[in-house]
Amino acid sequence: MPVLQAPRAWLPQGWAGDVRIEIDDQGWITEVAPGTPDRGAQTMVGAVVPGMANLHSHAFQRAMAGLTERAAGPSEDFWSWRGTMHRFAAALVPDQVEAIAAQLYVEMVKAGYTGVAEFHYLHHGPAGRRYEDMAELSLRVVAAARRVGLAITHLPVLYQRDGFTSGPPSEGPLARFASSPDEVLQICGAVAAAHAGDPDVAVGLAIHSLRAVPKAAMDDALAGLPALNPSAPVHIHVAEQVREVEDCVATLGARPVAWLLDHAEVDGRWCLVHATHMDAEEVARMAATGAVAGLCPTTEANLGDGLFALPEYLAAGGAFGIGSDSHISVDPLEELRLLEYGQRLVHRRRAVAAGDLEPSTGLRLFAGAVEGGAQALGRRSGHIAPGYRADLVVLDPLAPPIVDQPDHHLFDALVFSGGGRRVRDVMVGGRWVVRDGHHREERQILNAYREAVAGLIVAA
Repeated sequence: MPVLQAPRAWLPQGWAGDVRIEIDDQGWITEVAPGTPDRGAQTMVGAVVPGMANLHSHAFQRAMAGLTERAAGPSEDFWSWRGTMHRFAAALVPDQVEAIAAQLYVEMVKAGYTGVAEFHYLHHGPAGRRYEDMAELSLRVVAAARRVGLAITHLPVLYQRDGFTSGPPSEGPLARFASSPDEVLQICGAVAAAHAGDPDVAVGLAIHSLRAVPKAAMDDALAGLPALNPSAPVHIHVAEQVREVEDCVATLGARPVAWLLDHAEVDGRWCLVHATHMDAEEVARMAATGAVAGLCPTTEANLGDGLFALPEYLAAGGAFGIGSDSHISVDPLEELRLLEYGQRLVHRRRAVAAGDLEPSTGLRLFAGAVEGGAQALGRRSGHIAPGYRADLVVLDPLAPPIVDQPDHHLFDALVFSGGGRRVRDVMVGGRWVVRDGHHREERQILNAYREAVAGLIVAA
């Protein structure tokens, strides 16, 4: 049974010194004792904080980063980027999918992410050909996470059409995404069965978006989910783009978030990804459900999505977390920093996320994202406390931005200093996966990634 000693650790009640942390053989924290002298425990050399959950990932898109920034015309936008992404996805084979995911997941754990929600819609072979095992690509992605040591909540995606008035894709890249509710539930069941008993693998369901899934199909998938797991997470892209809102109003007669709240039992199991374009009533209603807003600031900025209504949502008591989505950045601190800076630019004031109860902007963002991310993954993590997974991040005590920072400034310095390594060691489920900034298999995984993407990058 591992016994750790932290010089200081962020506990639910705040910072504490000389913290003894006991962990059982299954990776659960069994005891946390602040103010306890070191009695031969394994010493962690820096401040210890809970690991961050990455609540929104499309792993294969990591290999696209930097390949979509050359303008092909005067009106580059989300929709033109999406066409490039579809063509990129059309070429991928299972070995490439696994190699790309493994490289991404190494980058995640080295940055301080300890869990990921993989929003996985690449289900089938080219032109929609079904693999002999319907869960082939899902199992490859989960295998990559387990090799790296990253906890994963796998979310097979229901996707049926390209737009509100489109029919099912019968050919082309989108045919690789399109599935029936029964097929998606079959994938969910196969992944759950293959990893039964592993506390660091969970399975949920994703509805791609209202534009891509008719109501009847969404209802069928949601109705079949409780047979797999009544508390399984449910994620959905919603209200990411203005055009999507306009199309939803034109076809369904309501804005996307309002329509979803009227037609689904949205609660704390749900994560509404992006939710960028909401009116005041939608903000209040969404916050009241207990669902998590899945915010992906670097991707949302890269795609020109817009800015989430953060101060209004926080004032309404809304839960939020962060994701790296298309992985143009794989750094939770950059996501948090950009989340705040976008708000400062639009509201032309500072410390937007801070409030009367928590004047530290960095702490408000970090603590909120840790807790909301854990909720979105359906994972008992996000706190250094008994009964939680031992997902721990040891900060580098010699990192210049945070060196010798006192407790009341540490989170602000961590989030708003930028640049350089700030994570030294990372533990997931009681096992060290990063030590002194390195993953044990990073070189082998990088070599496999380079081989996998060589042809893809040339083709792009």
